[in-house]
Amino acid sequence: MIKIGKVLLVGRANVGKSTFVNNVIGQKVAITSPKPQTTRFSIRALYEEERGKIIFVDTPGIVGKAKDYLSKRINEKTLQILNESVDLVLYMVDATRKRDFEESKVLGLVRKINRPKILVINKIDDPGKSFLPQYKFLEEEFKDVFQISAINNMHVKPLLDKIFEYLPEKNIDSEELPPDLVYPIINLDSKIFLGELIREKIFLMMGEEIPYTTTVMVDQIAERKNGITYIKARILTTNDRYKGMLIGKEGRKIKEIGSYARKEIALAINKKVFLDLNIEVDAHWQEMYY
Repeated sequence: MIKIGKVLLVGRANVGKSTFVNNVIGQKVAITSPKPQTTRFSIRALYEEERGKIIFVDTPGIVGKAKDYLSKRINEKTLQILNESVDLVLYMVDATRKRDFEESKVLGLVRKINRPKILVINKIDDPGKSFLPQYKFLEEEFKDVFQISAINNMHVKPLLDKIFEYLPEKNIDSEELPPDLVYPIINLDSKIFLGELIREKIFLMMGEEIPYTTTVMVDQIAERKNGITYIKARILTTNDRYKGMLIGKEGRKIKEIGSYARKEIALAINKKVFLDLNIEVDAHWQEMYY
């Protein structure tokens, strides 16, 4: 008998869902940054140990008032995922942020999910201002409440223990799982995953506006005879002004983005990497790719 099940993570943008999944899995499966909407895809990641298997479903953060096309599409995709069959829901909130309309919207969606739920209050070790009292009333609604720091793995182990308590036992050999429970460590294909790693560097290294006007498409991955992995990718942005900012003076910014991305990709795939990175203007990339 082993425990196997799906666990859905739900919360506002930038509450730490992806950081939690990355640290539990023990390797990077989702990109992170301090900016909202860093995650644009639903990510399914497998955690496996002697007690069983957990398929974490990390959803893009829900935006309260989605005004642009991309935000609306991300919200639509997230709402579709909320209707999936899961065994447990982790509702994650950020203790360093005030409750607002957006939080109320997410809570309303969580209340409609007829599955067991755990309230996870993240970032409790942040030295800045805490809004924890604004979330105290939720402890009356949720049977299980955990205060954690996802980035520092604080109190994550007790949370994992509780998750396993909720998962169903299955009388099957862990090596012979039915097709609907067979998962790779991450569900994204290699081109999307590598594109996301590059896009993360744009989120981390550019200002507040540019990351939301860009995406990354990986067109080619090839193994060369000298053992180097060749990756051809394009940064798409919406106008020439942003392209110029991404290139930077004398091409310094694009070189910096490419350098950091190449190093992380090389670390992730454990191979030497040549990253051929270019920038193109496409005012309609949101409609085409999302």
